[in-house]
Amino acid sequence: MAPMTAPARPADSLRTWSIEPAPFGAAPGRVLVKAGRTIVLCTASIEESVPPWMKGQGKGWVTAEYNMLPGSTSPRKGRDRGPKIDGRTTEIQRLIGRSLRAIVNLEALGERSVTIDCDVLEADGGTRTASITGAYVALVQALRSSPGFANGEPLPLSDSVAAVSVGIVGGAPTLDLDYSQDFAAEVDMNVVMTGAGRYVEVQGTGEEATFDAEQLAAMLSLASRGIAQLSMLQKSLL
Repeated sequence: MAPMTAPARPADSLRTWSIEPAPFGAAPGRVLVKAGRTIVLCTASIEESVPPWMKGQGKGWVTAEYNMLPGSTSPRKGRDRGPKIDGRTTEIQRLIGRSLRAIVNLEALGERSVTIDCDVLEADGGTRTASITGAYVALVQALRSSPGFANGEPLPLSDSVAAVSVGIVGGAPTLDLDYSQDFAAEVDMNVVMTGAGRYVEVQGTGEEATFDAEQLAAMLSLASRGIAQLSMLQKSLL
């Protein structure tokens, strides 16, 4: 008998996602995010101080670092060392930081710094969107353990935030691209939204192609539905 193959995932559905507490590490906020074969460790650490350029302003700061471990891809990816951080890494960690700051009340955070670390353990597309989605959960975990908010005080958050990729693959709007779909996509887009459905950032690019307003609307609609599901997943863990 010929081996059975799994049915193709519908173009309007997410990959299989999970967000689980990471069973290792010392950071107060730490989760493992899985989106299909992509796996990212997201941690959040809090310091009771701010960068020198922010001292005395009465507000805090949230920043992020992103890294793909050498064994997360094939062929092996070299480590970023010292000042030699590649442009993609810099762009993604800035995106993660912006996405989180969009829903953090920095004044209510007080003079504290939150550092998010997103380390890709396995990469099969969507590492930046998985990082943002998991980073929010790690952030909430860390804030809940902080002396400033551990006794039931309201967290300095205005909403949740999550992200997903969409694109045009084979002429069809497609949600949550894995690497093979991303490689073949005519259009590739990353969408970051709050739990209330407000956009934080939209990154869309035609890959040797163009797209029209109707296709853009279809991709944004898919992204909105996917992020609504991811927001529910975040809430179920928190």
